[in-house]
Amino acid sequence: MTKKTAYAHSGVDIEAGDRAVELMKKHILTTTREEVLGGFGGFAGLFDISRFMSYRHPVLATSTDGVGTKVSIAQAMDIHDTVGIDLVGMLVDDVVVTGAEPLFLTDYIACGSVVPETIEQIVKGVARGCVEAGVALIGGETAEHPGLLDPDEYDLAGATTGVVEKDKILGSHLVCDGDRLVCVASSGLHSNGFSLVRHVLLTQARWSLDRHVDDLGSTLGEELLTPTRIYAKSCLDVAGSCEIHAMSHITGGGLANNVARVLPENLGGFIDRSTWAPQPIFTLIQSLGGVSQPDIEETLNMGVGMVMICPESSVNTTLNIFSIYGIPAWDGGQVTSRNPDQPQIELIGEHR
Repeated sequence: MTKKTAYAHSGVDIEAGDRAVELMKKHILTTTREEVLGGFGGFAGLFDISRFMSYRHPVLATSTDGVGTKVSIAQAMDIHDTVGIDLVGMLVDDVVVTGAEPLFLTDYIACGSVVPETIEQIVKGVARGCVEAGVALIGGETAEHPGLLDPDEYDLAGATTGVVEKDKILGSHLVCDGDRLVCVASSGLHSNGFSLVRHVLLTQARWSLDRHVDDLGSTLGEELLTPTRIYAKSCLDVAGSCEIHAMSHITGGGLANNVARVLPENLGGFIDRSTWAPQPIFTLIQSLGGVSQPDIEETLNMGVGMVMICPESSVNTTLNIFSIYGIPAWDGGQVTSRNPDQPQIELIGEHR
């Protein structure tokens, strides 16, 4: 028995991995930037940073994340070209809230068995997200784990790096009493809270993914696989056009908790629920699961994917730029002084 066939006998198919690489290559090449050096398939991705020598004090920003249990929906539906977009959104928008421009990204796919066509579809989604965010996909790894994962199972994670001038870093140190909280719409659930989502819709309600839901205007599965909205380019455009003090990417933990992360201890604020109506998927989960308002708001984004914190003089410019990008946004609340015993962010009013 040769070494190759011995490895294949143990469950790792080198030839399938090589074919997956060939299939994904055309997608990866669509993400290239002029700073990317070297060809495809090296041991490490190379990125020329000489362009940033003009920076007075460049600072790197980095983020690592995954897609979470949303991948189980993709696997159940055998649709794999959207979860890669989710991965990019989770990564680049954690970096952009610092004011940094995301530059490049690497991904990691762990699977029970390499199915080249499935891997290609996953990477196709990652590449689409990278193009939308303006980042280069410069490296990755596909790891086959027979015995650890079932043949049709996979997990998806990645990392990204960006750069920002030190004196242009956004954050709590800039936030002022009276700043406005501009809410930017999510595309739906994004990629957080899917343990709750799956429990309510698939386990408790026993709904099938191919069930058409009139309120959603689609099947349940199609709604759940709606890709995460990527805000990187629009947020950078806003930050370059007017005064922005901080941004909050609304991910795990919900709206109030994530906004609180970018406020100084002495300041709080409120967001008025009456300024928007969450998409029907949120109401559906809450009603079918009997989920309390506090519980759902601490788990899901409730229709808000990003919050821009800025002085009132920047609100109109911020709203106009998001409108140009086709992304709904609205003035949803305000930063205020707070007592130590008060929550930093309160959600007030009732949704429309």
